[in-house]
Amino acid sequence: MAPDESSGPPERPEYKVYRARRGIFSRLRTPDLPSLKRKTSGEKKAPSPGKPPKPRPEGWTWRRVAKWAAIAAGGWILLSLVAFMVSAGIQSTKLANPVGDVLNGNPFLAVSPQTILVLGSDVRPSGLASKDEATPAHCVKAASRGERPPKTCNPYRSDTLLLVRAGGTTFRKLSIPRDTLATIPGHGGQKINSAYAFGGAKLTVQTLENFLGTPIDHIAIVDFNGFRDFINSIGGVQVNLATKVCSDISGGAANGGFSLHLSKGTHTLDADQALTLARTRENTCGSGKFSGTDIQRAQFQQDVINGIKSQLTDPARLPYNFIHGPFIAWNAPRAFVSDMGALTLPQLVFSAAISGTSGSDVLVPSSTDSAGNLVVSHSECVRAVTKFLGHAPPKSPACSPAPTG
Repeated sequence: MAPDESSGPPERPEYKVYRARRGIFSRLRTPDLPSLKRKTSGEKKAPSPGKPPKPRPEGWTWRRVAKWAAIAAGGWILLSLVAFMVSAGIQSTKLANPVGDVLNGNPFLAVSPQTILVLGSDVRPSGLASKDEATPAHCVKAASRGERPPKTCNPYRSDTLLLVRAGGTTFRKLSIPRDTLATIPGHGGQKINSAYAFGGAKLTVQTLENFLGTPIDHIAIVDFNGFRDFINSIGGVQVNLATKVCSDISGGAANGGFSLHLSKGTHTLDADQALTLARTRENTCGSGKFSGTDIQRAQFQQDVINGIKSQLTDPARLPYNFIHGPFIAWNAPRAFVSDMGALTLPQLVFSAAISGTSGSDVLVPSSTDSAGNLVVSHSECVRAVTKFLGHAPPKSPACSPAPTG
C-alpha cells in the first residue's frame, strides 16, 4: 500500500539550542581536533617515535630506598634544629633583666669573634650535695638566673669564671681563678667571686670588664640540673688527666656527697663525675696534690669543656649523635641560662665545631696576700688578654689592686 503522501514529513522534535559565550582568549587558541577525536572514540595517544614508554618499576629499588632515607634523615636533622632553637629561646627568657643591660654583644656572632662569660655558682642543688648541704630550690633558681642572692638565701658566689672567645673559626678560653683579688665596684678589694654575692651576674660582668680591660658581649650561667641532663644525653665526656685525682665534694660519697678517684690518663665521665671534677678544689692523692687555690680547678673545668666539644665533633661519634640528635639538641641549651637565644647560640655551636682545640689559658697569680687572695700582676693581665683576644686589650686592665697587710 502506498504511503499516505498527504500526511507530509514527520514533525521535528522540540528542543532548544544554546550558544556558549566565547572566552576572552578563546579566539587565540587553535582547536585540537585530533585530541578531541581520540577522546570521543576512546583512542589512546600513540607514543612518540623513537621513545618507547618506560616500564613502571615494581616494588622497592635502591634508588627509591635512598630517596626516602635521605628525606627521613633530613627530617630528623630539621627536627633537631627546631628543638635546639626552641630550647634556646626558652632559656634566654630566664635571664634576670638587669644582666642584659651591661652586655655589649650582638646576635651576629658568626661575623666576628665575641667574648662570652661562662659563669657557675657554688650553690649545691638537691641531688648534687648531701641532704644537710643542699641549697633550697628557690636559691638555686635565683643563682641560675643571674640574680643577686635573695634575703632568704645564704650568699652564693661564682664557682666558675671562664671567658670564651668565639666566632667564625675562633674558639679560645681564658679561666680566672675564683680567689683572684679584684676591685669590686662599691666594695673595694675582694676575691673576684664575691661580686656574685654582692650584685649577681651584673656586678660580676662589670668587675671582670674593669679587671681585664675588655668588654663582655654575652653570658651563659650554668644550670646544674640542665647540665647533668646534657652530659647524660651526649653519653658522658672524655677527659685526659695529667695527674691522678682524688676528690670529695659535699662531704664525699660516705656523707651523701660525691667522691672521685681517677688515675692519670683518659677517662669517660658521667654527668656527676664531670661536675665533681669541675668543682674539685683539693686533690689529696698522688704527686699531683694541691689545696687551697683554683689554678688546677680552672684547668679541670677547661678539660670538661674540651670533652664536651670532642663528644659533639668527633667523626667517630656521628652515628650516636645523629640517632640522639633531637634529645641532644633539646638538652644542650638547657645546660645554661643565656642571653644568646635561637639566633646566636647555633652560631656558637658552629664556631666550636669548626675550630681547633687549642687556645686554653689560665691567669697565673704572681703572689698570694695574707688573706689567701691570688694577686695577678698587670703584665700577666695584658699577656693573657692579648692572647685571648688576638690583640691588645681595648683599655688598660686594672688587674689586682695592691694587697694590704
